[in-house]
Amino acid sequence: MKQAFVALGSNLANPISQVESAFAALENLPNTRVIKKSSLYKTAPIGYEAEQLNQIPDFINAVAELETDLAPLELLDALLEIENQAGRERPFPNAPRVLDCDLLLYENVSMESTKLILPHPRMHQRGFVLLPLFEIAAQLSIPNHGKIATLIHEQQFTGITKL
Repeated sequence: MKQAFVALGSNLANPISQVESAFAALENLPNTRVIKKSSLYKTAPIGYEAEQLNQIPDFINAVAELETDLAPLELLDALLEIENQAGRERPFPNAPRVLDCDLLLYENVSMESTKLILPHPRMHQRGFVLLPLFEIAAQLSIPNHGKIATLIHEQQFTGITKL
């Protein structure tokens, strides 16, 4: 069994229920079990123009630690299917979403393909990933970026509230 970490997020169609349903869907993946689940975190939207912010609902984010026999691309395909089952649409980059499932880390695998980059290339900059990841794996290091605890202390994260 391999260790993997998955970020979950939603800001449409009852986001708390969407993330909780995604946790349950992860439990049902073949040859996979959820080891730890973070708390839920409410996160103000980022990456939008100032005039859009009042129209974009807050996100609910969380992270899960998995043990899996699925290979990285198989796990990614399973995560994309969970998103599809939830009704995920991709009308434009960073669009509001019913569910987002990102494969953050898979063992010590480093890979870059057109479909998957491991470790996730922006996770070290995102408080909505680092804070729940720190909650369930405080000693974890992100390759080429260092310990999560150090990354959290080096950055100021605003607009993130643990529920």
